[in-house]
Amino acid sequence: MVQNISKSGFISKGQVALNRRARFDFEISETFVAGLVLSGTEVKSLRLGHANINDAYGVERNGEIYISQMFIAEYAYKGYESHAEKRDRKLLLTKREVVKIINALQKKGATLVAMKLFFDDHGRAKLEVGLGRGKKLYDKRESIKDRDWERDKARIIRNG
Repeated sequence: MVQNISKSGFISKGQVALNRRARFDFEISETFVAGLVLSGTEVKSLRLGHANINDAYGVERNGEIYISQMFIAEYAYKGYESHAEKRDRKLLLTKREVVKIINALQKKGATLVAMKLFFDDHGRAKLEVGLGRGKKLYDKRESIKDRDWERDKARIIRNG
C-alpha cells in the first residue's frame, strides 16, 4: 500500500505499521477492521509513522475489546498534554463483532492479534485485527516450505 505523505511529512492515508509475523506465528481464521479511541498527541504521532504493533493483542474487559501492548511513541512537539506509550486502547467495533470476538476468545488457545494499523480514505485511524490460534513449530516449518516452493516455482516459470 502506498503512503500518501503531504508536504509536512504527515501520513494522510495509508499504512502506518504492519505486523509481518502475525500470519507466520498465528493461524488467522477471521479479520476485523476496527476504529481506535485515541488522544490528539497519539494521532499526531501516528501521522508521523511512530508506531509498533508487533506485540499488540486484544483483551476483553467489561464487555468491550481493548488492544494491549500497542506502542505509539510520544509526540515530540507536545505542550502540556502527553500520552502513555503502551496504554490499553479501546477498539470501536459493532456489537455483533464484539460478541463474536468475546465468544471466540473464551475458547482455549484463541488470540486477537493486531495485524495492520492504517489511515482510511477519510483520515481516520483503523486497526486490522485477526482472530486466530498460535501455530506449532511444525506448522511454521510447513509455512516456510510452502513459501520457498512458491518462490522457486515463480523463478522456474520466469526463467522458462
